[in-house]
Amino acid sequence: MPQKSPLLHPIAAAVALTMLQAGASAQTAPANPPGGLNVVTVTAERRIENIRDVPSAVTALSGETLEVLNSGGQDVRQLAGRVPSLNIESSFGRAFPRFYIRGIGNTDFDLNASQPVSLVFDDIVQENPILKGFPMFDLASIEVLNGPRGTLFGRNSPAGVVRFESAKPGRKFEAYALTALGSDRMLNVEGMINTPLGDNAALRVSLQSQNRDDWVTNTRGRPTAELEGYNDNAARVQLSLAPMKNLNLLFNVHARDLKGSARVFRANIIKPGTNELVDGFDEKKVSLDGINSQDVKTMGGSVRVRYDLGGMALTSITGYESVESFSRGDIDGGFGAVFLGAGNFGPGLIPFDAESADGLPKHSQFTQEFRLESTNKGGLQWIAGLYYFDESLNIDSFNYSSLGGNVQNGYATQQQDNKAYAVYGTVNVDLTDSLKLRGGLRYTKDDKDFVADRLQAPPFSPTFIGRRTANTSATNTSGDLSVTYALSRTANVYGRVATGFRAPSIQGRLLFGDTLSVAKSEKVTSYEAGYKADLMNRRARVAFNVFSYDIKDQQLTAVGGAANFNQLVNAAKTTGRGAEFDFKLLPSDNLLLGLSGSVNKTKIKDPNLFVDACGSGCTVKDPIVRPIDPSIGKFAPTVSINGNSLPQAPETTLNFNARYSMPVAGGELYVLTDWTYRSKINFFLYESVEFTGKPLTEGGLRVGYTFGDGKYEAAAFVRNLTNQIRVVGGIDFNNLTGFINEPRTFGASFKASF
Repeated sequence: MPQKSPLLHPIAAAVALTMLQAGASAQTAPANPPGGLNVVTVTAERRIENIRDVPSAVTALSGETLEVLNSGGQDVRQLAGRVPSLNIESSFGRAFPRFYIRGIGNTDFDLNASQPVSLVFDDIVQENPILKGFPMFDLASIEVLNGPRGTLFGRNSPAGVVRFESAKPGRKFEAYALTALGSDRMLNVEGMINTPLGDNAALRVSLQSQNRDDWVTNTRGRPTAELEGYNDNAARVQLSLAPMKNLNLLFNVHARDLKGSARVFRANIIKPGTNELVDGFDEKKVSLDGINSQDVKTMGGSVRVRYDLGGMALTSITGYESVESFSRGDIDGGFGAVFLGAGNFGPGLIPFDAESADGLPKHSQFTQEFRLESTNKGGLQWIAGLYYFDESLNIDSFNYSSLGGNVQNGYATQQQDNKAYAVYGTVNVDLTDSLKLRGGLRYTKDDKDFVADRLQAPPFSPTFIGRRTANTSATNTSGDLSVTYALSRTANVYGRVATGFRAPSIQGRLLFGDTLSVAKSEKVTSYEAGYKADLMNRRARVAFNVFSYDIKDQQLTAVGGAANFNQLVNAAKTTGRGAEFDFKLLPSDNLLLGLSGSVNKTKIKDPNLFVDACGSGCTVKDPIVRPIDPSIGKFAPTVSINGNSLPQAPETTLNFNARYSMPVAGGELYVLTDWTYRSKINFFLYESVEFTGKPLTEGGLRVGYTFGDGKYEAAAFVRNLTNQIRVVGGIDFNNLTGFINEPRTFGASFKASF
């Protein structure tokens, strides 16, 4: 789909001009104060505390780190590998990120797919996967909480939680504007204005517009001639009120409008028998006969009320989220089909055409939480709360004939209603000055009702099978218990045991199959022990932990296969073992070094679990094949996955970053670089040579100059410095189709603030 040039995009240009004329933000604080590292505070357990004192693996990102990562216009996937054990990928591009922590995630691409990593934005859970892609801008912090969080964050969090916290309205006027221009006619604009409204109110308006021209050319020239561009605009308005001394209210309204390309699939880009790209691969060219487009609109709001009762505080958080989306793509990744004869299909073998789309025409999510907590300082603190979740969504699935003029020849619908209720509580007890104990419980009840219809039967499923329905109901009690021992004023050791729960899931893509699949509840038990310390008179900080978990009845998605059918299954047992570390060093006041990483070893343990292997002629590793059971039907599983690692779960991740600065001409010149590495990954539950992603190393470089007492900054940047191109995901039912990571991008930015 051709994209209007971002340099001429009227909304972006207007925002840039207006914000630059207005000035820009509060001065960015120095990376670290003279003499030591900044103290990092987090709210991982719903209280503000030093990250060193939290008895679990928590990583916090804020300030310049987020600005640097965001400078190239990338979406939330840029966080992958920059936090120990965190991976994020997508087969929908910018719209549908899939999160994995310690190897636990969900490769499911259905629009009602539940994920075991919960994303919480400003205290509101973003349950639908499209909501999880909301852009990152004007944030106070991002916190990644590894391991089960079933007590305080009970909405599908057996793997962990990613928390986004936007910067809140303040009591003084401040503003900023940031504009970045780059390769492929990229234009990114971000701005914020914060203004007090009298003594007891403040308003904060934050905007972002990310735009890029199409950079991939369709050599066939039709029906979509250019791809990979986007116009992604988002805004957030917050109003803070304090009508009484002991009462605070915060109103939040936010929205997003994304138009651009869906993920571009590329046929036969993998050499058979290897995981190498084919000779002569050109990431800037494809040959497609399908239509490619993506349109996402989200809107939401929340009201947070906090009332100080004297020794206690009552907090109410009411949230509403809604999303509309439509994404259409050429799934076979090429043109034509082999039965049309030589010269009428390619690149490589295209057995048959495949073009489809999925949309969310209707979605709503309502949440309500009440939390009562102690506020007195002392050796006993507690939190108790109630939580309600109500989501309703409709899904449209379409099939098209690329060979017949891209006309619709299949249509199916899904409808799901999900309600959940929970009650929870936690207690923190100081047993001695050095020994502290924490514990909590959460009881959850989750109900789902699901309906699916095939309204227009496609050629490959011509029978009208009638309506299919399913419903689930489950209850669970999750908990955690941790102990912290202070070795000194600056060093702690801790141990933690926690359980987590994911409610049953239902899938029913009736365009590609005749049945629904239901996965029962997933439960995880995790053990973790760690060490956290500030060292060398706060010149260094270290966090290290080891962990082990067992999952009972893990929900897995058998994606694709010869029938291209998503099927939910439960693995009897899955195990994970590993270690994580995060190290910061300030060897001098103008040099900051960081190194973090993780080792994760996951294994599926279920000798009776089989899935459908690829239908594209891939080389399956160590196949254990059983005959198809006629009573099961054409979608019978055929390959054992017992002993396999989890998909999209790299065994090793590493991140290195360094910042060096020096005074120059009344300002500061700095150089910042960051590098991430992840080891190989499996794309699917089964293991094959072709669909094993090679190790990936990506680096970034930023050179900047701040002046005017820190009010202004000019910088040049490059992402994926070495332009390493890898296949990062695949489509396995038709041919050796894959999609790739972002190639090298570069640009320059200017920020003004006061």
